[in-house]
Amino acid sequence: MKRALVLGCGAIAHELVAVLRANQWEHIDIQCLPAIWHNTPDKIVPGLREKVEQHAADYERIFIAYGDCGTGGKLDAFIDEQREKGIAQLERLPGDHCYAFFSGVEEFNRVAGDEIGTFYLTDYLAAHFERLILDDLGITKHPELLPMYFGNYTRLVYLSQQPTDELIEKAKSAATQLELTFEHIHTGLKPFDNALQGIRIVAS
Repeated sequence: MKRALVLGCGAIAHELVAVLRANQWEHIDIQCLPAIWHNTPDKIVPGLREKVEQHAADYERIFIAYGDCGTGGKLDAFIDEQREKGIAQLERLPGDHCYAFFSGVEEFNRVAGDEIGTFYLTDYLAAHFERLILDDLGITKHPELLPMYFGNYTRLVYLSQQPTDELIEKAKSAATQLELTFEHIHTGLKPFDNALQGIRIVAS
């Protein structure tokens, strides 16, 4: 089987490794970009471009383990550009962000439709909430920013993949700190597995 490369967000590295190991997809290599780019999506496409140009000659297929992730369509434009150039076959995960492919696009759309003002956490974001959200958005030092960022939100939904009691408590604490109601929806890894299967990651 010819080798493939997954270029993913560091925020889903643990889940990527878990799914690849569970399926014994030993022909697939993983490289992850910084998870902190969750807050700076303008860095995602340039970072992926550098990686694709570096590795395109070494792999027949390269999979982008991102949704649009705040790039405003620039990620899809980059993928189309690379395809036109004939540089390694590229595909990305479905949906606008990791919440969609962790829960499944249809299920996510249903949850999101129930209440528009919803803020989401995954296992990774729950574990690193204070650093990625409160610290990096400046709320820790300037609490007055909280209503500016979250004033239009009413609910926090924790979409869990492999939750522990500690992660659930961290997610509940995050909801309390943001002054939002809390809801926990367990997605597991099956929807993510299906998403990877859906982009033909196992193609020979």
